[in-house]
Amino acid sequence: MTSSVHHQSILDKPFVLDLFAGPGGLDVAGQALGIPSLGIEWDRSACLTRYAAGLDTLHADVSAVRRDSFESLPPEINVLAGGPPCQTYSVAGHGAGRQALERVKEYIERLMAGDPDEEIDKDLKTLSDPRTALVLEPLRYAIQATRSPNREKRPYDVIVLEQVREVEGLWEHYAKVLEKTGLPDGTKYKVVFDVLDTETYGVPQTRSRAVLIARREGLGEPSLPSPTHHSYEAKEWNRRNGKNEHDQAAGQVHQPTLCDGTEPETEEHQATDEKAPLPWRSMGEVLANPAGSHPGRRTPFLVRSNYGSSSKPGRRGVRSEQQPAFTVTGKISRFVVFQHLDENIVYEGPRFSMNEAGLLQSFPPDYPWSGTAQAQQVGNAVPPLFGAHLLSAALGLPQPDPEALRKPWQAATEEQRAKLRSDGCGAADACTDRCPRPEDQVSPPSTVRPRKSKKASAK
Repeated sequence: MTSSVHHQSILDKPFVLDLFAGPGGLDVAGQALGIPSLGIEWDRSACLTRYAAGLDTLHADVSAVRRDSFESLPPEINVLAGGPPCQTYSVAGHGAGRQALERVKEYIERLMAGDPDEEIDKDLKTLSDPRTALVLEPLRYAIQATRSPNREKRPYDVIVLEQVREVEGLWEHYAKVLEKTGLPDGTKYKVVFDVLDTETYGVPQTRSRAVLIARREGLGEPSLPSPTHHSYEAKEWNRRNGKNEHDQAAGQVHQPTLCDGTEPETEEHQATDEKAPLPWRSMGEVLANPAGSHPGRRTPFLVRSNYGSSSKPGRRGVRSEQQPAFTVTGKISRFVVFQHLDENIVYEGPRFSMNEAGLLQSFPPDYPWSGTAQAQQVGNAVPPLFGAHLLSAALGLPQPDPEALRKPWQAATEEQRAKLRSDGCGAADACTDRCPRPEDQVSPPSTVRPRKSKKASAK
């Protein structure tokens, strides 16, 4: 769905540097918009997926590139984007980042004041979980751009960031210093930030993300993308369908209305006014019909989440194919899927394939998931359709066309893959000494893990 209003990008030739690029969600979004990108990703398997997808990639640590090889980055890059790892901030993680939020804000102030990198790096080593400091990297890249001889000290024109909703407070602090304090060289930005729900942009899952869009002063006021779909309200859905929290807590399976075999309505059929929000998209609408190698799931089904609901781990939420998916996480392969033989017989069916999990994230069919921990790759990725909306809003482009992401993805040829890996790793068929090692990732120490008291454990 593309707006009929005339739009002109605020940049003649946007070129995105995607930090913490993962398997390619934001880069796929860029391709749908005709915008080139370069991703930096440390995880080997995510890089294998990116190479297979034909995406320009550096297999490297984001911090190391900034310290040691920033001058090798293409000088024409003018859009900085990224979603720093969220494990320490997410409610699903151990919470070291949430405990260190105020300290991180102090580091932001020090960076903007021009404190030497060496001193800041030394102090950052005292954080209980080193990954907490990664949320500072976009700001450090923005500052480094203004010091780069290869760029003629030219600042980035646009910054686009997204993270779990718990990081909204940090984005608020980012906005404050980018607008009022400015980078050490004096560059200032106009900034907007908020928590957005992905289902309101056509992604068939409920997922809340804290986002920030900044434009360098002189490039106009930024705005967040306008929702294209209605939000999903669980209480309203349960009320209309006679469900209650007790049923879901007990894990009872509810019979959804059976599919009648007709084709799901397309957005074109549903929409009579381009400006009117469309209904949120359901799992069934996305998965029902064959697409590429996806055979289609036309049988009514229910999904029981691997996560608890109502903040209680023992409660497993249940949704039917007529609802959007639960947030797609690295545990998507553990979601139990029930199917119907008839109105009275329900059985456990096949769980979501990686192709289906990708579709629920709005990746194109047949996206070439590669390497290990593929479910984790899918869950960590930026939903491409959501990313396309963010980039479009940041650059002043029209709303993206969802159909561009529904066509089967054409994987790279072996020759293309070898070239990409040679550029990204240093060899056409293997990693090299310049690639980060998996053992270099530091796990959170046990001291930040929540512990149960003996009294609680005895209950």
